[in-house]
Amino acid sequence: MATPAVPGPAGPRGAVGPGEGLPAVFVTRPIPDAARARLERSAQVDVFDGADAPTPAELVSRCRGVVGLLASSADRVDGALLDACPRITVVSNLAVGYDNVDVPAMTRRNVPVGNTPGVLTDATADLAFALVLATARRVVEARDAVLAGRWKSWDPGFMLGMELSGSTLGILGAGRIGRAVARRALGFGMRVVAWSRSARAPLGPGLEAVELVEFDGLFETSDVVSVHVALAPSTVHLVGVRELALMKRSAILVNTARGAVVDQAALVEALRTGSIGGAGLDVTEVEPIPLGDPLLSFANCVVLPHIGSATTVTRVAMAELAVDNLLAGLRGEVLPACVNPEVYGTAR
Repeated sequence: MATPAVPGPAGPRGAVGPGEGLPAVFVTRPIPDAARARLERSAQVDVFDGADAPTPAELVSRCRGVVGLLASSADRVDGALLDACPRITVVSNLAVGYDNVDVPAMTRRNVPVGNTPGVLTDATADLAFALVLATARRVVEARDAVLAGRWKSWDPGFMLGMELSGSTLGILGAGRIGRAVARRALGFGMRVVAWSRSARAPLGPGLEAVELVEFDGLFETSDVVSVHVALAPSTVHLVGVRELALMKRSAILVNTARGAVVDQAALVEALRTGSIGGAGLDVTEVEPIPLGDPLLSFANCVVLPHIGSATTVTRVAMAELAVDNLLAGLRGEVLPACVNPEVYGTAR
C-alpha cells in the first residue's frame, strides 16, 4: 500500500498504490463522456445505467470489491454500506449537498468524502430566480389557461401577479447560492434582506444594499422567501407551521435547497387555507414526488423535478470535480473538495 500523501495521526484507509492494477470504482449514475473517459484511464469503472438510481440492495451488490464510489444525491451512503463493502476508500458525491452521506460514519472509518461546491452556484441561482418569476407572475397557471382555452380576450383583471420591482426578497441562508440569488434580485430592483447563522455584513462586492435581519423578521417582512440552507439535523423543517404563519398572506415561498428544510405538510395546509400566496419548489421531501401528492393540486404551487444544477456546463463541471475528488482519494491525496478533512488529521 502506498503511504497517504497527507501526514496526520490517521490517513484515509487503503489507498491503492502503483503496480497493484487499476482500482475498481462504481459510478451510480451516467456522467459526461469526458469525465468518464478520464476516470477510465486510472480505474476499472462500473457505471450503473438503469432508468432509476440503484436500490440500496443494488448499491451494496455493485460496491462489493470496489475501492471508490462516485455517488449521487439519490444514493444513501452510510456505515452499513461501508461495513458491507469494506474496501471502499473514498466517496465522491456528485452534488454540493451531502445529506445523503453519513459523514460521521465515513470519518469514523477514515474515508474521505468529496462534494462539488462552487461549480453549480450560478445555475442553481438562475433556477431559484426562475421560480420566483414563475410563481410571482403565475407563468405556469397562465400557460395552463391558454392550453385549456380559458384565454378568451384581454382582461385587465386576468392572471394578476406580484410586481417584483419594489418588493422584498428574503434570503434564508446567505451562502454562495443565496448571495447569487440576492445579486439577481437587486438587478430586478428588489429590496433584499437575508438571514444567516454565520454571515456578517457586508456579504460581498455588490451586496452592500443587502440587510441582515433576524430569523422571524425575514418571514414577516418578505414578499418572497427563498430557501438556501443546507440540510442538517438542525435545519430539518426549519420552515414549518410557525414560520409560514409569520409570512404575509400574499407572500411566496421558494425552495431550491433540500425538500426536508420545509415541513411539506405545513406548506400544504398554508396553501390550502390561503395563508401564503404561493410556492415554487425545485425540491420536495420525497423525490420524485408522488403524482397524488396534494402539493400538485394547487395552481399557485410550481413544482420542478430537482433541476437546479441542470445545465450542460454545470453538470460537466460537477462531474469533472467529482472525478477529481475520486482520483485524489484513490491516490491517497487530499480531495480538492473534502467535507471531512479531519480524516487527514488536519482542520477544514
